[in-house]
Amino acid sequence: MSKLSKATKATSGVSDNARHGNNTGNNGNDGTDYGVPALEQAYGKGVARAAARARAKKLGLTSEGRQPGWPSYLILVVTILIFVFPLYYAVSIASQNSPSNQYGVRALIPGSALLTNIGRAVDAIDFWQALGGTFLVSTVVSISTVLFSTLAGYSFAKLHFRGRNFLLTFVVATMTVPQQLSVVPLYIMANKAGLYGSLWAVIIPGLVSAFGVFWMTQYISDALPYELIEAARVDGCSMIRTFWSVALPAARPAASMLFLFTFIGQWTNYFWPMLVLGSNKNSMLTVAAAALKGAYFTDYTMVMSGVILTTFPLILLFFFAGRQLVSGIMAGAVKG
Repeated sequence: MSKLSKATKATSGVSDNARHGNNTGNNGNDGTDYGVPALEQAYGKGVARAAARARAKKLGLTSEGRQPGWPSYLILVVTILIFVFPLYYAVSIASQNSPSNQYGVRALIPGSALLTNIGRAVDAIDFWQALGGTFLVSTVVSISTVLFSTLAGYSFAKLHFRGRNFLLTFVVATMTVPQQLSVVPLYIMANKAGLYGSLWAVIIPGLVSAFGVFWMTQYISDALPYELIEAARVDGCSMIRTFWSVALPAARPAASMLFLFTFIGQWTNYFWPMLVLGSNKNSMLTVAAAALKGAYFTDYTMVMSGVILTTFPLILLFFFAGRQLVSGIMAGAVKG
């Protein structure tokens, strides 16, 4: 038997063992370890590379050590179609040449007036002012939420003080209160403070969130060992210096995830800005896009163009920061 044939046979043995959940390296009949390093040592780099490529092609295993079947792929395809179809439908309607084509089956076939309708929507809602206001609100609220939530999370997770568990339970319990219950008090307070119609009325209520405090508390309690804090104190670091130099770098993955989630939540926020901005509707994209709807007739080619203008920056954000978002979620989900 040639060396390449023997290596191929060994690779087939690895594939069969992997399919059955056996990850041991003894795959030959003589008990020889036919892993890639052993193949390289026995037969050379060329055979080892060929065996590695054959193994990677044959093993299409999931994290549970089994091959995904057609039901898994079918579920994935259906899920992707469900989430992509609304965006496709919005683009298709926004590209129609005439408002008469915005209904029925004709709306499913894209037209050729997408850029024209987007240009009309940009002129109608003062797009750049709305984009700047939305970016300002989302950025300020996200930075503030990350900072205050990390401070609170560090205090709840690593500092011992009386009433710590009660306060944390109280903060988490506030997450069960519907937003609609706090709208009337917040509206009265914003009006009396002279913030009605200002972006500060949107920014101030979102400077910190109960979810952010809970998330950072859970992450820091697992990711930051007490030994690092004690070492910083021995070196003479103050409480704030310990937080800034030790706790904050350790919490960076969770903080990045919290920043992105908060940014997206504020970017797509509509209910509270619609109530408190008053006549200053062009200050945020969601409220400005909703103003494209007419009183007697709604041109959905314009409305969907506004939806695209509102959504496109978030798509760019996911494109550039999606990996950081996924790594932050996984870092918070895996303990130890």
